Amino acid sequence: MTTRTRAARTAVRASALALVAITAACGSLLEVDVPSRVPADGAVVPANAAILMNSVIGEFECAFGGAVTSGGTLGDELSNSSPGNTTWQVDRRDIATSSTISTGGCGGLGPFGALNVTLWLSGELQKGLESWSDAQVTNRRQLLATNAAYAGYALVLLGEQMCTATIDAGPELTKAQVWTRAEERFTAAIADAQASNTADILAMAYLGRARARLNQARFPEAAADARQVPANFVRNATYSSADPRRFNPVFNSNNQAAGLTVGPVYRAMTFAGVRDPRVPVTNANRTGSNNSDSLYLQTKYTSLAAPIPIAKWAEAQLIIAEAELAAGNVAAAVAIINTLHARTTPALPPFASTSAAEVRAQLTYERRAELFLESQHLGDYQRLSLPFVPATGAPFPFGGGFYGTNRCFPLPDLERTTNPNLNGQR
Repeated sequence: MTTRTRAARTAVRASALALVAITAACGSLLEVDVPSRVPADGAVVPANAAILMNSVIGEFECAFGGAVTSGGTLGDELSNSSPGNTTWQVDRRDIATSSTISTGGCGGLGPFGALNVTLWLSGELQKGLESWSDAQVTNRRQLLATNAAYAGYALVLLGEQMCTATIDAGPELTKAQVWTRAEERFTAAIADAQASNTADILAMAYLGRARARLNQARFPEAAADARQVPANFVRNATYSSADPRRFNPVFNSNNQAAGLTVGPVYRAMTFAGVRDPRVPVTNANRTGSNNSDSLYLQTKYTSLAAPIPIAKWAEAQLIIAEAELAAGNVAAAVAIINTLHARTTPALPPFASTSAAEVRAQLTYERRAELFLESQHLGDYQRLSLPFVPATGAPFPFGGGFYGTNRCFPLPDLERTTNPNLNGQR
């Protein structure tokens, strides 16, 4: 067991009784502000199944929020405006394997530890749900579907954000291996959601599997899954202004703490000369918390309690469009782009082209705009080989050094030295 996993288990035990007591007093899952810790020992029992499910969701939502900011900063959605050198490494794209950036829990800029905690908790619940009967647990199949869907998304993010990864002190996995595990969880979620008639989790799982398959350039399979997502579907991660651990991390780090600023690419995105309403950004006309970098504020999320989409219909449409283009159906891809343009407020002008190269470039733009600050861009940054902004070798404006070439977070040395399956391998 790694140091990270031991720490997670210790923290989990510490709040077990309080978590069970709070949820029991509320009497309903819907009355609970999603908890963030679950018990490791003695509480994984049928009576606590719903509580444990809320805990998995709570851990995922915290880790997901961190993935939005970490991916945005390592990519080009967000830039440093902080005096802290943790942010510098990520924004500068020169993350040292000796850094502890990725080894903590949620709330920081590194995805590895937080997503692994989610996966460990989900695995504990899965073992319980698989051993308990329907008589012991109300809505057991629905809980199985929900748990598998959230685990699938944790795996998708782990594959997108890490260069390689381990899961619960297991062997080192490639991105493709992580996404294969994600597909397995989504496939299980689809079966259980169909059996329990849980429509929202079914759509979430189909779209998650489509994303995992898109990451592997399996376009026909990705599109087939994306077509199962109903119009206007959205599954959000929820946040709250009542607890710092539940703050919307984008609003907190950009609008409130001014430690991150919107990256240059996104400060004035336009299509056909029209400002794109999907990327609302304003110039604060002041510097960030480092008193150096200009502060640009996103206004997509307007409070600490603003939700962030995990999965939504527009993403499904963009996956279908990419698959159509890969199959040579340029007109079908253009039609999807224009459907999305017609839905903006105000509506964007239509796009027209018969050139596959131009449509491919436009789809890249559409994903930047439609999925702005939703955890998607770092994956696109890698699979589409998007150019580095600023360029590699350019001077880093605050903190010294030069921009590097990281497109993903390296597996930290701490994992290599404490994971018995790696034996200190580098």
